Amino acid sequence: MTVEVTVPGFGESVTSVVLVEWLKQVGDTVAVDDELVEVESDKATQKISAKSAGTITKILKAAGDPADVGEVIAVIDETVTAGSVPAAPAAPAPSVAKPAPVATTAEATRIMPAAARALAENGVPASQVQPTGPGGRMLKEDVQRQLAAPAAPAAPKPPEAKPAAVVVQPPRPVISKTSGERSEKRQAMSPIRKRIAQRLVEAQHNAALLTTFNEVDMSGIMNLRKQHQDAFTERYGIKLGFMSFFVKAAVDALLAFPAINAEIQGNEIVYHNYYDIGIAIGGGKGLVVPVLRNAERMGFAEIELAIADFAKRAQNGQLSPQELTGGTFTISNGGVYGSLLSTPIVNPPQSGVLGMHAIQDRPVARDGQVVIRPMMYLAMTYDHRIVDGREGVSFLKRIKDCVENPVRLLLDV
Repeated sequence: MTVEVTVPGFGESVTSVVLVEWLKQVGDTVAVDDELVEVESDKATQKISAKSAGTITKILKAAGDPADVGEVIAVIDETVTAGSVPAAPAAPAPSVAKPAPVATTAEATRIMPAAARALAENGVPASQVQPTGPGGRMLKEDVQRQLAAPAAPAAPKPPEAKPAAVVVQPPRPVISKTSGERSEKRQAMSPIRKRIAQRLVEAQHNAALLTTFNEVDMSGIMNLRKQHQDAFTERYGIKLGFMSFFVKAAVDALLAFPAINAEIQGNEIVYHNYYDIGIAIGGGKGLVVPVLRNAERMGFAEIELAIADFAKRAQNGQLSPQELTGGTFTISNGGVYGSLLSTPIVNPPQSGVLGMHAIQDRPVARDGQVVIRPMMYLAMTYDHRIVDGREGVSFLKRIKDCVENPVRLLLDV
């Protein structure tokens, strides 16, 4: 009996994916839940697993090809045993320009489709690439690693006539003379990158965005963390960071200014009575914004643990589409990259986003004296169609007050 492998649904807004890499090939025996192929949507990168045990007899889509949700991409024969299916290329030959054929059938079965394309595009012989994939297969990453490796020294050329004084000149940048042409690399945008671009342009075109700034003295939080860090880490198994304080402060400010937790739908304003806070994280495929659901019910440790889990899985492309959808307000921390000041962009259909920045020791006036304090600039971008300037400025001032007096977050005052 044959079983078709189809692209599953990854959420209501996901209608198609791009196949990144086949993890199994024609002729491979698979068990239930074995990972077959890695796919990427505009939300996340995920793997499709086998629903039945058997042997893969057909692969209908190559790595790099798009596929719609529900489309058949492979066939598994539950009655075929291992070794009874002759080895075949991982995917049908594309109708457009294809990679140069390799020497033998054995070699062809070892080279993944993405790797074969990379070899052809860059003119690299397969014999120069060391495969590291399962079963000795050559992956696209192996080709990229070879391309990034320092080039072998070329055969010595006849010396050019140069003044003898050249040998005593200071070192100069080495300029390659192997080619007089400037090269370019053309690469298709990934679904995630296309989605990010689409949403950012949408925010700029469809909302009346305005940014207000303030600065916050981080002494209170830093002293509190220093005092209780060891006990917190011992009890919860994670360090007490800054983000949990800002999440709690944002929830407090959203309670006081509900318009910033609302969104426009047609001619109506929808006020949310829950607080789902998106946390912008730089993932392996680009910026992602996983959401802390019902952040108003979460404690400091729950927030820190959830964010650490998001960050780890974002690097591996393991966040689910459900974790990346929704959200009523977003926090972005450009300070981790060294940003001193920026204007964050609202994540539509939300009405506000808070930007955190780098902490710097700066001279400030306190009680008539100039003192050095750890200061951070804050930026809050909001949709002026729904949030008035008074509300936007007061909202950011409320966050400043909560962060500078973190005990208020514990007492709800």
